[in-house]
Amino acid sequence: MGQTNTPTPHNEAKYGDIAKTVLMPGDPLRAKFIAETWLENPVCFNQVRNMLGYTGTYKGKEVSVMGSGMGIPSIALYSYELYHFYGVESIIRIGSAGALQEGMKLKDLVVAMGASTDSSYAGQLNVPGNFAPIADYDLLEKAVLTAREKNISVKVGNVLSADAFYNFDSTRTKRWADAGILAVEMESAALYVNAAQAKKKALSLLSISDHIFTGEELDAEERRVAFRDMIEVALELA
Repeated sequence: MGQTNTPTPHNEAKYGDIAKTVLMPGDPLRAKFIAETWLENPVCFNQVRNMLGYTGTYKGKEVSVMGSGMGIPSIALYSYELYHFYGVESIIRIGSAGALQEGMKLKDLVVAMGASTDSSYAGQLNVPGNFAPIADYDLLEKAVLTAREKNISVKVGNVLSADAFYNFDSTRTKRWADAGILAVEMESAALYVNAAQAKKKALSLLSISDHIFTGEELDAEERRVAFRDMIEVALELA
């Protein structure tokens, strides 16, 4: 199936150019940085719309890394094609998030066990109720164990994949926090829905870059260090 659908209008890679495991940061320039910093012999497979993608090896295993863009529609499009047209088996989102709970610290690593959302994307599954998008447990368990081995502060739980970055109603985020949501971001729910539909694996790893209610936030150098920890955990899952 895949070979007849590639390249796509959004990805110039040919079938076989992309590894079975793909790391997906939102920012395509971060994909480039990861490829050039951690992968051996990285080869760029996509430059369409500047959504950069690379394939190389990490500790002898073939790994790809590709940007997802911002928000549910963007990651939904790219992850769908990776799963259905390129034979990808696992996608690991690596991104930033804003903490919502007391006691959470900047640079904490959040492993998204579930992804609540105010998006209607999961409606495509047409189930007679509300679908709960969740991570692949094997990936989740390995990520938690790897983070603990590296002495990285890790939190596991439910996150919010929001459609809006700027809320007209400032009370919305507080109500999600009251429901126990750990952190807010914009992509994980769509990735988990696509994985369920395709019967593939997905996991979101999120580095806390700011706290929504305290106003704390990392500076550029602190973000770089925190993101390195998250990236190195993700690479161990490949």
